[in-house]
Amino acid sequence: MSATHNEMANAIRALSMDAVQAANSGHPGAPMGQADIATVLFTKFLKYDPQDHKWADRDRFVLSSGHGSMLLYSVLYLSGYPDLTMNDLRNFRQMGSKTAGHPEYGNVNGVEVTTGPLGQGVATAVGMALAERMLNARFGDDLVDHYTYVIAGDGCLMEGISHEAAGIAAQMKLGKLIVLWDDNSITIDGGVDVSSTEDTLARFKAYGWDTSSCDGNNADEIEAAIAAAKKTDKPSIISCKTIIGYGAPHKQGTSATHGAPLGADEIAATRKALGWSAGPFEIPENILSAWREAGGRGASERKAWQERLAASAEKEAFEARQTGIDQAALEAAIAAAKADFAADMPVLATRQSSAKVLEKLYPAIPGLIGGSADLSGSNGTKTSAYDPVTAENYGGNYIHYGVREFGMATTMNGMTLHGGITPLSGTFLVFADYSRPAIRLAALMGVQVIHVLTHDSIGLGEDGPTHQPVEHLASLRAMPNTLVFRPGDLMEMAETWECALKATTSPSCLALSRQSMPAYRSDAGGENLTAKGAYVLREAQGKRDVTLIGTGTELSLAMEAAETLKGKGINAAVVSMPCFELFEQQGHAYRHEVLGDAPRVAVEAAVKQGWDRWLAPHDVFIGMTGFGASAPAPELYKHFGITAEAVVNAATKLVK
Repeated sequence: MSATHNEMANAIRALSMDAVQAANSGHPGAPMGQADIATVLFTKFLKYDPQDHKWADRDRFVLSSGHGSMLLYSVLYLSGYPDLTMNDLRNFRQMGSKTAGHPEYGNVNGVEVTTGPLGQGVATAVGMALAERMLNARFGDDLVDHYTYVIAGDGCLMEGISHEAAGIAAQMKLGKLIVLWDDNSITIDGGVDVSSTEDTLARFKAYGWDTSSCDGNNADEIEAAIAAAKKTDKPSIISCKTIIGYGAPHKQGTSATHGAPLGADEIAATRKALGWSAGPFEIPENILSAWREAGGRGASERKAWQERLAASAEKEAFEARQTGIDQAALEAAIAAAKADFAADMPVLATRQSSAKVLEKLYPAIPGLIGGSADLSGSNGTKTSAYDPVTAENYGGNYIHYGVREFGMATTMNGMTLHGGITPLSGTFLVFADYSRPAIRLAALMGVQVIHVLTHDSIGLGEDGPTHQPVEHLASLRAMPNTLVFRPGDLMEMAETWECALKATTSPSCLALSRQSMPAYRSDAGGENLTAKGAYVLREAQGKRDVTLIGTGTELSLAMEAAETLKGKGINAAVVSMPCFELFEQQGHAYRHEVLGDAPRVAVEAAVKQGWDRWLAPHDVFIGMTGFGASAPAPELYKHFGITAEAVVNAATKLVK
């Protein structure tokens, strides 16, 4: 006996309310309200195959309202993803379970992105949809031709990131992006109208989106709306008017269903109202069979695609893009950049030396896509290889994100998650605060995204404290699984790019200077010392009396101080520490070899937080203790006492 749409949707509702009840924690309202949308999408439209969750040409599905995670877990189980069992659903939200409270990328096959921070799912989906168009431009419809679907809630569209993401999607005319808005008119505090009375569809129409509406609990209307959205060349948003907690007779339509179990009595009443007689975590055979049949729809499409790929002249190039960066090509490009630096030893800001490295990297690495939040010239991310990505030219290699740092960062996350693209982008370090939630999500997911963050200190000068980052290095270094680089030399700059492009399981933040700095190293063919996080740039002549540690532009202050101290009979070693995180990964013996036993003076034009892991209580840190000021950079360094003279004085006092 086949199953009806209502029975299949009710399977989602039953599993969701039962799992939340068993966990005594969770959000049953959203999955119960969205069940009809998901059922229509997964049985009628979504191109996927549970037996190959990495199929490159699958449609992407993003549950932006990640608190409704049981919707996604239920659908993945029902449609036949083999790594998800009924026991996993029973263990929802428990320690060690793959079914976490919010969907986590890498835990469960079929979860395309970690969601939960509202709005980021929508914004990440924009990056996925853009990646699809860019790869389609390179490889054609036979290999790349798929949609990106999103279920988003009211909260997702209230978040400011929805504005940035919607603008990018409209600008790029991402017609294969379809957002299904769970328009249930409920927030935790009550009706949506207690905090928002905007006309959301009018807002999206103004961006340039296709907009429509339907009854989100009516399968026929949902199907017609999605079918119509697939015919437009604009990104689409469909207002699916739903009832939160649909089926719970005493609680549906209220915030009571949002973030707490329904309770045993209401669950019993819901079963009766829905006509669902099966017990907790039980799915009648005919309903499960219908779902598994729906999950098997994509197998033939995947097989046909694999045959097209096997016969394609682009097979090798396509698979190479999916695999990642060609390491030999990367290393050759870095070697060429280092050779140029060694030959000329130019005095450059690291944002400028970074641009010179990128001149080598863009042509060498297909899929390396640059960009900037309206600061291309300042960030140095735009090179002579510049080919802008537009709605008329998806085959370019550079994206103008506009003044949308958060949207830029989420778009990059989406491109990385999609596969086939390695994104980098630029803004000022101080504006990393705008990007931070997306950087954090990339770190949590363990994906590679590269943020070029220039104008990294008071050294930017006259623009003043609003633009001078002082706490940003510390805040980024505090983020787990994030590499923060602050190179202080040309060779370190080239090595930093090599490290960032080899770091495939974490985001990298490159803090680069506006002002120039001397070139110290000429070892073009040597070991990548930046990969060790810290190393001795200048060893003391004889036994160390003091160790000076510097990063970025302040490395030159440490070097100058060491020379002055030499004249005073004090043997100072200079340690360059471009990456705390990589240094922490080294063994104790190496760290001791680099830092030694002598007293230490660290210098960095930023606040001290984070430096105590390298400094003893009696050691000295020279840096910022508050915000900066508006003045030329040399005057600021003198005013705040970040000078070679200050390093010399501190070292002298420590030695005496």
